[in-house]
Amino acid sequence: MVAIGNLRHRPVRRLVQLYAGLTLYGVSMALMIRSGLGLDPWDVFHQGVARRTGLSFGTVTIAVGALVLLLWVPLRQRPGLGTVSNVLVIGLVVDATLALLPGGAPLAARAALLVVGIVANGAATALYLGARLGPGPRDGLMTGYVARRPGRSVRLVRTVIEVTVLALGWLLGGTVGVGTVAYALTIGPLAQLFLPMFTVEAEPAGAGPVKVGVAGPRPAGP
Repeated sequence: MVAIGNLRHRPVRRLVQLYAGLTLYGVSMALMIRSGLGLDPWDVFHQGVARRTGLSFGTVTIAVGALVLLLWVPLRQRPGLGTVSNVLVIGLVVDATLALLPGGAPLAARAALLVVGIVANGAATALYLGARLGPGPRDGLMTGYVARRPGRSVRLVRTVIEVTVLALGWLLGGTVGVGTVAYALTIGPLAQLFLPMFTVEAEPAGAGPVKVGVAGPRPAGP
């Protein structure tokens, strides 16, 4: 596990940034949902499950995040505050935003929602990861698996997992479209653009950071 610091180091800045990032992430997800033009792989899966079960999108997001977090146990991962907050906050925010944001807009407006949603998602990813308080549950699952099996590629593991959840989500009725492709092509560069702006500097040497999880950005989902 990698030391990612603790709240002794710049606590106000990091907490504000963490929750601002998670809130923005939930809003960005709702914008992409309302665009109706395609979602990222995990959200295709969340939407498919929501449509099959009748549960809200946010409820499914929270439930899936909690189940993925349980998979950290055999990997001996320890979640940080950001990890647990990721599970709860994003799902609550996405449901609240969907309740306020009507659907059925013209195509031009939906295209604008998609673009704004993707850019906001990139900024949100950089905000909450830059706070150094723990990765999201899906992120930690991939990096934790690779840490336990050093010969495996993070890129390969991520690709296999996300192709799998994308296929399952599509079969369940999730929305796959131009937005799915646009997200895949742009979210990495966007997160890379924003990360230097929002990453809080590491705790000074000798301050004794607590090892609370694995820091590893997954710019393709919560």
